[in-house]
Amino acid sequence: MSLHARRVTLPAITPLVLQKRVIKVYSEDDTSRALEVPSGILAKDVCQLLILKNHCIDDHNWTLFENLPQTGLERIIEDHELVIELQSNWGMEDENRLYFRKNYAKYEFFKNPMNFFPDQMVLFSRETNSAITHAEILQMFLSSSACPEIHGHLYTKEQGKKSWKKLYFLLRRSGLYFSMKGTSKEPRHLQFFSEFNCSDVYVLIAGKKMYGAPTNYGFCFKPNNTGGTEDLKLLCAEDEESRTCWVTAVRLFKHGMQLYQNYIRLQHRSGFSAQNVSPMRSISENSLVAMDFSGHKSRVIDNPTEALSAAVEEGLSWRRKSCTRLNAHGSPATSQSLITNMAIHISQPWFHHNISRNEAQKLILQQGHIDGPIHNIWRITPINKFRPGFIKMRVFLVRDSQSNPKTFVLSLCHGQRVKHFQIVPLEDNGELLYTLDDGHTKFTDLIQLVEFYQLNKGMLPCKLKYYCAVVTV
Repeated sequence: MSLHARRVTLPAITPLVLQKRVIKVYSEDDTSRALEVPSGILAKDVCQLLILKNHCIDDHNWTLFENLPQTGLERIIEDHELVIELQSNWGMEDENRLYFRKNYAKYEFFKNPMNFFPDQMVLFSRETNSAITHAEILQMFLSSSACPEIHGHLYTKEQGKKSWKKLYFLLRRSGLYFSMKGTSKEPRHLQFFSEFNCSDVYVLIAGKKMYGAPTNYGFCFKPNNTGGTEDLKLLCAEDEESRTCWVTAVRLFKHGMQLYQNYIRLQHRSGFSAQNVSPMRSISENSLVAMDFSGHKSRVIDNPTEALSAAVEEGLSWRRKSCTRLNAHGSPATSQSLITNMAIHISQPWFHHNISRNEAQKLILQQGHIDGPIHNIWRITPINKFRPGFIKMRVFLVRDSQSNPKTFVLSLCHGQRVKHFQIVPLEDNGELLYTLDDGHTKFTDLIQLVEFYQLNKGMLPCKLKYYCAVVTV
């Protein structure tokens, strides 16, 4: 008996990672863009794709968020996460969304970890009085066996009950625990609360309204494979600083060195430091030189300071000429108002047209509302003497005033609160100018005003730093 081999031809199978999927990504104004992407695309690649499509400045702060409106939850999608895999956990009837917006505190804890971990919330497994360096802090949080523990009181909501109970919690690499006897840390008094491997940490968007939370600083642990509220581990902190500490520590414990690698890749990818963000120049722009045509013969301006002054003067001259050209076709006040209100500031990334006070405040809080100097001089302190600090994310925007259609409003984050300053128009020798300080300092347009307060504090509580970007995806 002979055996005959049969050749079987199988249909070609496209590898899963090469298959295309369509995702929809939203911006703050709820406009959306549909993108066709590979199944294996990472969150950082989606961000980079949107940065390129929308001609955004890549300043390391663009972030993808997962928003779950039915449960009132939101979280940062880490750069290394698979977007399609994340969406596969969504239910068919869920109204979940991906959002694309800035988050200035995304990796700030790598630059200033002391500002994220106040001394009253940090415990160390070893006692030492020696000075601690930046590298040692990162090593402890990412890989060392001497990794600190986070502790403090939190409110928690028990399953099936409306009331919240205040308990003492301890966050370790193995999970989150609470004490059944006051603030005791003895193993026999600690009760396991939640782990990180199969869960993600979210912040509560409307904790008081949806869950009756005692404060506005709620967060929770949500299992990856559930979409309802029955398995949520709800928690609530006393203030924003405490919640930031808990959530940041969970991210570090869950993702470890991967977060630091994500941060380093961002620094290397664009070729410039996040601490000195400026728009990238094209090859054609780099080939240009500054010229002085004021004399009988033109000359190249070699001095960088003189070149910068010449560029600023040329810009101001262009604005004045533009206004003069328009004035030939109408009254000075009307033409000047038109160029100021429509042609100059309307295209600026910090200007938000026709949004309300509440909408402005919401945008600023979404894009980073922690304030204090971002680039502090590093202070060497004992390991058990962390000093709490603040990160001055001076996020601002300029908007139309709803109460007075002829004025504008500068909305600025300071002292962990959003403050609003009215920009008032006034007439000076037939010219329309703008002021924030009752005419003591006057500006020909809003761009000049913003540029001034980026360099000078003036009557504001701080200099303008980061603008709240208008993003349309």
